[in-house]
Amino acid sequence: MFDFAWSELALIAVVALVVIGPKDLPRVMRIIGQWTRRARAIAREFQGSLDQMMREAELDEVKRHIDRASSFNVENEIRRVVDPTGEVQRSLSEPVLTNPLAETPKAVETAPLPSPAVEAKVDLPAAGETAMAETKPAMTEPEKPAP
Repeated sequence: MFDFAWSELALIAVVALVVIGPKDLPRVMRIIGQWTRRARAIAREFQGSLDQMMREAELDEVKRHIDRASSFNVENEIRRVVDPTGEVQRSLSEPVLTNPLAETPKAVETAPLPSPAVEAKVDLPAAGETAMAETKPAMTEPEKPAP
C-alpha cells in the first residue's frame, strides 16, 4: 500500500517508543488498529457502492437491448427490406380491371410424362429359345349387309 521497507518500520517503532513511551504504546497501537479497521471498512463500502453502480449501469444497458429487441416489428422490417419504394404494395392494392365478355382461356390438358425413375421391364428369351412376336388381328368394323 505505502511501500515501507523493514528499516523504515523499525525506525518508526523506535520513534513511537521514545515519544509515546512504553506504558501507553499498547493502547496507542490498539487505537491505530481500530482506525485502520474503520478506514478499510469505509474503503470496502465505497468499493461495493461503485461495483453496485456498475452492475446497475450494465443492467440498464441490457434492459435497453432487450426492450429494443422486443419492440422489433418483423412485418415492417420485411416490408422495408423487400419493398423499400412501396411499388409492390401499390401494385397489389390496385384493382384489376377485367373484361367480363372476354373468354377465359381453357386449360390445356396434356398426358403426364412417364417418370424417369420408372424402368421398362424387358423379357429376353433364354439361351436356345427364339423370340416370337404374338400377332393379334387388327380390330375391324363389322361389315354391314348391303341394302
